[in-house]
Amino acid sequence: MKAKKKRKKGKLWLKVIGILFFLFVAFGGVYAYTVYQSLTTAVDTMHQPIEREKSEKRPEVITLTKKEDPDPFSILLLGVDERQGDSGRSDTMIVLTVNPEMNSIKMLSIPRDTRTEIVGRGAADKINHAYAFGREEMSIATVEHLLDIPIDYFVKVNMEGFKEIVDAVGGIQVMNTLDFSEEGQHFSKGQIHLNGEQALPYVRMRKEDPNGDFGRQERQRQVIQGIITKGASFGSLTRFNEIFEALGKNVRTNLTFDEMLDIQKNYKTAASSVEQLQMTGQTEKIGGIYYVIVPDAEIQKVQTELKTHLEMNKTGQSPAPVPTGG
Repeated sequence: MKAKKKRKKGKLWLKVIGILFFLFVAFGGVYAYTVYQSLTTAVDTMHQPIEREKSEKRPEVITLTKKEDPDPFSILLLGVDERQGDSGRSDTMIVLTVNPEMNSIKMLSIPRDTRTEIVGRGAADKINHAYAFGREEMSIATVEHLLDIPIDYFVKVNMEGFKEIVDAVGGIQVMNTLDFSEEGQHFSKGQIHLNGEQALPYVRMRKEDPNGDFGRQERQRQVIQGIITKGASFGSLTRFNEIFEALGKNVRTNLTFDEMLDIQKNYKTAASSVEQLQMTGQTEKIGGIYYVIVPDAEIQKVQTELKTHLEMNKTGQSPAPVPTGG
């Protein structure tokens, strides 16, 4: 009798475990489906095609779907400060080139006050004004002209919405190298925690920074890296709806959902090596306006490095003249 009772109890526990396992799998499936639906909805909202089909700097069409020997590509990151009553300027301009064969990414920050020809305007101006004159298309064309490389994709982030994205991931940690105050917020030197309300003035400040715009670029990279790190953590899984909603409201890109999946699948190892590049120049006052004048030799050096990373040297293209702000 005791043996029979033990067998019955054993079978009962097996049933209970089986039911719990089924519920766990079912919940996991529903959760995964809910996450996928929220993600695809956010990506659909973020998707913003542009008029041109391909860059004039690259005659061939690249593809991200190749599993073997996928093509290198480039992305222009635009951080746009669109305040009320302002057409907006791209105060953050970062070019990423991705090379899967070299397993590396190069990240170039372009100073917002760089004097260069604004393509479509026929005159030299600060490069961040290109967005105010012609939105993403003119920004892309101007950066292509300056660097003599194709820009395959763009990602635009509304800086006003930065606080929503930071709050969505539950705030971030950054290492602040400068004690300063901005817009009623004080930032002590050392490792600090930023919520959304604090993140925006943290990345906007440049007047108190002895490194000017270059110091601000470094804080922008810190916040972007902090968002990526926190967003990818296990703890953020419970906040996925807030995160995707914030991204959908504040990010625009011409990348499709399928292209994002291809990048994640075929290019993810490149993220293991990120090299940061900078274009340096001297501040000069022209016509009562301060610009950053980047020497031709500096531009040529950056052009060569990015072209090599994009494997443009394999096409047999001759060097293009260096654009100047004169």
